[in-house]
Amino acid sequence: MTNALKILIADDESPARNRLRELLSEMSNINVVAEAKNGQEALNQANIHQPDIVLLDIRMPGIDGIEAAQHLQKMVKPPAVIF
Repeated sequence: MTNALKILIADDESPARNRLRELLSEMSNINVVAEAKNGQEALNQANIHQPDIVLLDIRMPGIDGIEAAQHLQKMVKPPAVIF
């Protein structure tokens, strides 16, 4: 998995995170490197894991997905964001 896409899943609902992880596990060259249940956690995990893609829920407590995406785009190597 050296060339695998690194994915971060951010959603405040555990069933949604589980379903996304399930769907992604069926794909080759995909590595879910972290999960987050709110925007702040997503930013922290993104800084640690440097994902290629962030699957981001829009409505989350605290920092919502829109604000988190704005912060993610300021990273040195910003990930692609999919809402």
